[in-house]
Amino acid sequence: MASLKFILSAYLLSLSLCYAFEERVTAESQHELQHMHTIQLSSLLPSSVCNPSTKGNAKKSSLKVVHKHGPCFKPYGNGEKAASPSPSVSHAEILRQDQSRVKSIHSRLSKNSGSLDEIRQTDDATLPAKDGSVVGAGNYIVTVGVGTPKKDLSLIFDTGSDLTWTQCEPCVKYCYEQKEPKFDPTVSQSYSNVSCSSTICTSLQSATGNSPSCASSTCLYGIQYGDSSFSIGFFGKETLTLTPTDVFPNFLFGCGQNNRGLFGGAAGLMGLGRDPISLVSQTATKYKKLFSYCLPSSASSTGHLTFGPGASKSVQFTPLSSISGGSSFYGLEMIGISVGGKKLSIAASVFTTAGTIIDSGTVITRLPPDAYTPLRTAFRQFMSKYPTAPALSLLDTCYDFSKYSTVTLPKISLFFSGGVEVSVDKTGILYASSKSQVCLAFAGNSDPTDVGIFGNTQQHTLEVVYDVAGRKVGFAAGGCS
Repeated sequence: MASLKFILSAYLLSLSLCYAFEERVTAESQHELQHMHTIQLSSLLPSSVCNPSTKGNAKKSSLKVVHKHGPCFKPYGNGEKAASPSPSVSHAEILRQDQSRVKSIHSRLSKNSGSLDEIRQTDDATLPAKDGSVVGAGNYIVTVGVGTPKKDLSLIFDTGSDLTWTQCEPCVKYCYEQKEPKFDPTVSQSYSNVSCSSTICTSLQSATGNSPSCASSTCLYGIQYGDSSFSIGFFGKETLTLTPTDVFPNFLFGCGQNNRGLFGGAAGLMGLGRDPISLVSQTATKYKKLFSYCLPSSASSTGHLTFGPGASKSVQFTPLSSISGGSSFYGLEMIGISVGGKKLSIAASVFTTAGTIIDSGTVITRLPPDAYTPLRTAFRQFMSKYPTAPALSLLDTCYDFSKYSTVTLPKISLFFSGGVEVSVDKTGILYASSKSQVCLAFAGNSDPTDVGIFGNTQQHTLEVVYDVAGRKVGFAAGGCS
């Protein structure tokens, strides 16, 4: 009888242990699923059809943003159908160009630039944002009006640049092909040149990194980008029309008459940095140095660039930090990374050694080597069931998904000071060259003292809010939809 009781007790004990184990396994599985994305492989590949977003367009100070290589932007007129990416630009080339931009940023932060001679060698406005991977000059495009009467021009907007410029007639040496007819200042009623002797002319040094020159007492600017693209021309004043109700007379800009580079059909560039010459500073009276954007999830959709207040209530703000030698850049204090819901073991000094900036023009997020290595290791562990593929340029963790229609990958979050967690959208974790070569869209810097860069792939679909006067940057999910 006693032995029967013992057997029964042992059986009940083993049964309870079994249930407890199953519950623990189930809880662990549910916890793991909460920190995983399941995505359709087709969502990572280019589409030939434009699927515009409607968010942001209702705001009176909002511009549509499009991708340079996508079907939402026809760079050379309405008759040409754009692909994504452009057939003339391979993914390897886009990443090579991206590396050129990053090297330029690192160089700019480590030393002073040269001279123009060396180169010769409510109160909110929203513009739609289009993505167009451009060497050194940024990736996303908006359309604005310049002159009186206004001429619509497509400009790449770039938080890593300050000077706004457009190609102008006449081209003294060279102009690249662009979507719209080039701007002709002689037919505008509101254009005027800036004098060489004015203090405004000398202020170009901080905005371009180059000393201005003179031609017949007229101020000349010159700016060069990481890929050796450049623009040289007259520094002038003109009326800028962002929306029908938001018009800015005497806007300082560059009227480029010698321009070279891979600007993808855009007429020029819109500088959204922190210098006094940037658009953010020149429109401060109306917009209070506030702007936000949402970069689309793919080249076949659209986002928006919005000026003035009106951010969603769910935005979390982190303070702007100072970057040595880079007063125009937007510095952030990154403090950690998680993969699949687990915080990586990374010393705080890894992030503070070089600092971090957020940049709309860099494609791939760059991390200090001692932050990238644990991220890559953790990601590879989660992805171990998938066959690997060769590296793609600077991307060293790639997979062959040709036999899959859906894939599961770990969620990745970036942590910033002020208790801010930014969950990277599922479209911002991978970079797809083809079904057989899909890569982790992060890269490591070669030198731990090189600044980290929060790139635009990882910003996909986020509402990113720049409160320059308040010295903070905010993030919220679902900014494009």
